[in-house]
Amino acid sequence: MTEIRSTLEEKLRERSAKMAVLGLGYVGLPLAAVFAEAGFEVLGIDPDERKIEAIAKGESYIGDIESEQVARLVKAGKLRASSDFAELADIDVVSICVPTPLRKTGDPDLAYIVSATEKLAEQLHPGMVIVLESTTYPGTTRELVLDLLTRGNDLQVGKDFFLAFSPERVDPGRTDWTTVNMPKVVGGITPACSEVAAAWYSAALETVIPVSSAEVAEMAKLLENTFRMVNIGLVNELALMCNRLGVDVWEVIDAAASKPFGFMKFTPGPGLGGHCIPIDPLYLSWKMKSLNYTARFIELASEVNTNMPRHVVTLTLEALNEQGKPLNGSKVLVLGAAYKPDIDDMRESPALDVIALLREKKADVSYHDPYVPRIEHEDWGLDSVADYLKAAKAADAVIIITNHTAYDYPAVLKQSKLIVDTRNALGSATKDDPKVVRL
Repeated sequence: MTEIRSTLEEKLRERSAKMAVLGLGYVGLPLAAVFAEAGFEVLGIDPDERKIEAIAKGESYIGDIESEQVARLVKAGKLRASSDFAELADIDVVSICVPTPLRKTGDPDLAYIVSATEKLAEQLHPGMVIVLESTTYPGTTRELVLDLLTRGNDLQVGKDFFLAFSPERVDPGRTDWTTVNMPKVVGGITPACSEVAAAWYSAALETVIPVSSAEVAEMAKLLENTFRMVNIGLVNELALMCNRLGVDVWEVIDAAASKPFGFMKFTPGPGLGGHCIPIDPLYLSWKMKSLNYTARFIELASEVNTNMPRHVVTLTLEALNEQGKPLNGSKVLVLGAAYKPDIDDMRESPALDVIALLREKKADVSYHDPYVPRIEHEDWGLDSVADYLKAAKAADAVIIITNHTAYDYPAVLKQSKLIVDTRNALGSATKDDPKVVRL
């Protein structure tokens, strides 16, 4: 073991190592808070001055982190934020938690990783451990991040500094599985990198799972989300088939779920949302195309899931037509805008596509969400209506996109003329109700 490594590991054991988190979003801020709670001094770096100002005031802008916790950690000197990468000069541990979106062409957009890594490289010094947590395609850590870090210097990975990948596993709104107790997979560029990174995470997290390489860790993350994407695509196509057959898809799924082995229950919906499932598998698909291989399951599931918002609009149009009303000019209320219940996260929410498609067809669209007061999307914006029951009564059709528990569904059913229920929020009792259309 080198002197550099032994000194770093001693700092980790003594909690004297200084940590930095690049990107203070849904992944970065919770991670920073966990290590600050464990006794480390944590610096968050983000280009968004609003986030920096909020942390300085002891305010949280992430639903899973309470402002009280941020204020307490800031006051104790364990957490602070900055936009200045020069402050990384005396940092021992760096976690990269920046966004990795897709371009409109479906190609990975690694601009945030490249920018953060290039600025980090200017401050790279012996004894630093760096972990990429942003989801990406297998090979990114070794082929891109390592190359950017070592340009123009003679530092050796695994000896002078340590580089690894550890996939984030954040599910906003959950309280049973959090950053602290969620098992943490970590794979390094070298065995020494894996060991050092695992030692770091073990200082604050309950369970750390080392794997043999960064590529294994990168691929494991994509498998997790591809598994969900493909199975959701399967039940979404099942819903389309059941619609053609005149069979209740929800009853079919419940019946199948009674089997005590060999079946895992997934449910259909108006499309995919969130920061992982709609995007991450397409990173793998893109990577495989560069190797002349077509990821057929991923491509097919993506096609099915992407078309679900259009299916929802078609159901609405057909249901209105049965009542002698055109979609053009009809008042349509969308209930729920977040991508899943009881959170404010709008990332990739199917509500955005449903509303956009309704607007294209000249419907008079409004929405309500207790967690999302306003939507700004591309070239349009909407404010949440104040009274959803009053709006439901005035609407020609109500579309339930997000099944928030705060909604009074019996009251919605009573007030509405027509409901398209994409989440089975009203339950099986309404399957024969003539004014309810179920997915």
